[in-house]
Amino acid sequence: MVEPPVAPNSRRSPAKRDAILRAALAVFLREGYAGASVDAVAAEAGVGKQTVYSHFGDKERLFLAAARESNARLDAEADAWQGPLVFGGDVRTDLTDAGLRILRIVLAPDAAALHRLTIAEIARHPELQQIWRENASREVAEDIARYLAERDAAGDLVVPDAERAARQFLLLLATEGRVASLHGVRPLAADECRRIAAETADLLVRGHLRRGAEDGPW
Repeated sequence: MVEPPVAPNSRRSPAKRDAILRAALAVFLREGYAGASVDAVAAEAGVGKQTVYSHFGDKERLFLAAARESNARLDAEADAWQGPLVFGGDVRTDLTDAGLRILRIVLAPDAAALHRLTIAEIARHPELQQIWRENASREVAEDIARYLAERDAAGDLVVPDAERAARQFLLLLATEGRVASLHGVRPLAADECRRIAAETADLLVRGHLRRGAEDGPW
């Protein structure tokens, strides 16, 4: 007999909630949303099924909570980005180095696995896209945009919309890295990561050179 979900209540153990979220993420990543079950999550967490229901209500809310919590933890643990990005005398070099740091974050095993799961479920759970938008990529994008705006003000580049240029840089960089790594399944060699970062930086710089400027020190 299937036990009906019970409404979440206020008598929750933070330790059990954390154990359930960790277990849920492991089960969802391993089995996918459709193949995962509350029974499997409860067994993985070492709690009863009703405990899972009392904390999260149903499988869908558990899934979204696990995705949100995991994304937040990845943000807190990601130390590869050490902003702010400062001008070091060469825009291409600065952006290439930034790109390498970003690729380390994007292609980290846990981040890549969560992204694969998100893509697989986004049609049924479009709110997952918002979860990704709320993560540390916003801070990185803002830092890149600030850097590009400064280069525009200094006359090195012409960047009328720094936020859009930063977003384009991040999307192209992340997409290239994910495709080359089969979405995190195939680890990329250091020289391959550097090539992707350098080519992405070069493309951005070439697209924003001052009219008539020689393609020289930037």
